[in-house]
Amino acid sequence: MHRVLVFTMLATVSCTSRVSLEDLNHLNGYWEIEEVQFPNGNKKDYPMNTVVDYFQLENLEGFRKKMVPRFDGTFETSDDAEPFSIIEKNGVFYMRYQNPLSEWEETLLSLSEDKFSVKNPEGITYHFKRFEPLKIPL
Repeated sequence: MHRVLVFTMLATVSCTSRVSLEDLNHLNGYWEIEEVQFPNGNKKDYPMNTVVDYFQLENLEGFRKKMVPRFDGTFETSDDAEPFSIIEKNGVFYMRYQNPLSEWEETLLSLSEDKFSVKNPEGITYHFKRFEPLKIPL
C-alpha cells in the first residue's frame, strides 16, 4: 500500500516538475495567454490578446505587469505591478504572489524559451506563448 502511494506521489511530481532552476531565466519578457484549461476539461483559446504580461525575474524575485501593445511597437501600462517570488518545494517551482489583500501560489508546470504554463489554486491552467508584436507593413 505504501509503495503504491509513494509511486503515485513521485509520478505526480515528475509529471508536473518539468522546470529546472536554469529554465527560470526564460520567464523574463513579454507573454500572452494562448489557452486556458479549466478543471472540468473545458478549454478556451486566445488567438489574439489586447493585453500581454511582462515578467521580470532576478534572484528568484520579480514582478508581473499588464501591458497594452501599441501598433508602433511601444506599450501602454500603469505603475501597477504584481510582485512575486519563486519558491521550490520537492523539486517543483511555484510563483508566490503577495499583496496587502491576498496571497496565492501558482505551480510552474513548464517553461521554455517560447512557452510556459502555470496552474492556479483553483486548478485552472494558463498556457502562455512568447509575445510577438504585430508587424503591419507600411
